[in-house]
Amino acid sequence: MSDVPKTHPRYLSLSLRDQIVKGVEIGITSVHGLIAHGRGEAFDYLIGEKTHAFATHAIQAASVMLKLAINPVISVNGNVAALVPDGLVELSELLKAPLEVNIFHTEDGREQRIYEHLLDNGALDVLMPTKNAELDYIDSNRRYVNPNGILKADVVFVPLEDGDRCEALRKMGKQVITIDLNPLSRTAKQASITIVDNVVRALPILCRELRSITSESVHGDVITEYDNEKVLQDALHHISRGANG
Repeated sequence: MSDVPKTHPRYLSLSLRDQIVKGVEIGITSVHGLIAHGRGEAFDYLIGEKTHAFATHAIQAASVMLKLAINPVISVNGNVAALVPDGLVELSELLKAPLEVNIFHTEDGREQRIYEHLLDNGALDVLMPTKNAELDYIDSNRRYVNPNGILKADVVFVPLEDGDRCEALRKMGKQVITIDLNPLSRTAKQASITIVDNVVRALPILCRELRSITSESVHGDVITEYDNEKVLQDALHHISRGANG
């Protein structure tokens, strides 16, 4: 990015692309992740590359759900590790929850490199999947989890998730919080709480929300009153209004 001035109108977007490309180069992000990132970037354009009220509402509900969780776990794939390693570490520390590496494409020891990348960025508690613990309702590599992490979690934070594992986690009775720029995706529709926003914007806000609340100030009513379908409809309405306006 040294050849792109910070005054360039696409500077932030281009810098995020570079982070994903670097992730591929150092072996933590799959080349397939480039396609996924591009799809998300397109939806970010459609929401104006801003955090809107529908996302803020979901973030507030997510902070309460995570605060009330007994065994929260933060699932990490290659794209998230490349884009927001510092944010993941901060969230892990705030929740006293482990990070757990979970990816679809496991080529050439990528799981281990993600593990080491998180440790290099200050993570203290990182779990790896094992062949001794499997999720139900899913056949891909993502079924392998850590018995002390995702397998026993009651709430799983899974930014940039694929829909099949989100569905499996929900069928197993777990609450799922995701960050997904596409309000039409399977993940967005099946998650307990969907934050329709860019992970680089949403994660710092989520951490700030968690720092501002205490166990005494948390009210479960925030969760029972939360309507994820309405949040997704609000996001779609915003996109449609922008496209037609």
